[in-house]
Amino acid sequence: MLTQIRGLHHVTSMASGARANNAFFTDTLGLRRVKKTVNFDAPDVYHLYYADEIGTPGTVMTYFPFPHAGRGRRGAGEVAITSFAIPEGPADAWESRLRERHVNGVTRDTAFGAQRLLFDGPDGERLALVETKGDDRAPWTGGGVARDIAIRGFHSVEMLLRDKAATVELLQFMGYREAQSDGALTRYEIAGGNPAHRIDIRVDPAAPRAAQGAGSVHHIAFAVENRAAQAEVARMLAENGWPTTPQIDRDYFHAIYFRSPGGVLFEVATNEPGFDRDEERAHLGKALKLPSQHEHLRADIERRLEPLGDGA
Repeated sequence: MLTQIRGLHHVTSMASGARANNAFFTDTLGLRRVKKTVNFDAPDVYHLYYADEIGTPGTVMTYFPFPHAGRGRRGAGEVAITSFAIPEGPADAWESRLRERHVNGVTRDTAFGAQRLLFDGPDGERLALVETKGDDRAPWTGGGVARDIAIRGFHSVEMLLRDKAATVELLQFMGYREAQSDGALTRYEIAGGNPAHRIDIRVDPAAPRAAQGAGSVHHIAFAVENRAAQAEVARMLAENGWPTTPQIDRDYFHAIYFRSPGGVLFEVATNEPGFDRDEERAHLGKALKLPSQHEHLRADIERRLEPLGDGA
């Protein structure tokens, strides 16, 4: 069993427009854009990162906004809900905020005894705010959301699968253990991890197969401390039937990838070097940062990218 994984590192999704995506996460949800860069494999497409003040692992929501991308189809084999933690009590205030901004799909329920506010992102992605006791992470307040209600970081992700057996076997090997179950929904947690230590699985054998597009989660990333720990994780995964890619330098972390049995793409990302490696913390996310191999294309890339409309 692996002992190096600490919980979620980031969640990466796809969008159809950079400007609308940026406005939703920085204005409506009040997160900080901590990095403005591009997709390594498609440098004419942004890679935008939203998080707490410094991009602490377990708080980082990232997007590839492919211009005019068709909307994905919800279904089995994907992350169906990405949930953020908020303090206990402000669900009413958040509901008012979201409705005032004409956010779609706003509903309320409870999940494992916690108040939950569900809503849709700009491309129909299902998101949630979960009232969470004892989450003492410091929120970003520069986005206009008061400290006493602001998002702390990720709470959990919920995967929708037709069958969970093989994915549960993998999660257990990664250090997760079943914590709670309620009908078709089961929660798995990793002991001693970061506050984003929960993975939920909902089983629906009749669910249609998901098709990726705008609003789909592209992958979820799990956090490890450094490259040495990541290399050991890769070795042990491969030895137990889950081979990964080689370690890939993503400038702000190193990454390995592999496909989970249920269809969701998993990444294991290092906590180092962090998002302040090429920008001062006071100015994170302001300048367009390009991977070194694309720097010679800067003029063309800047011409192609959609202006974000916030002065940056």
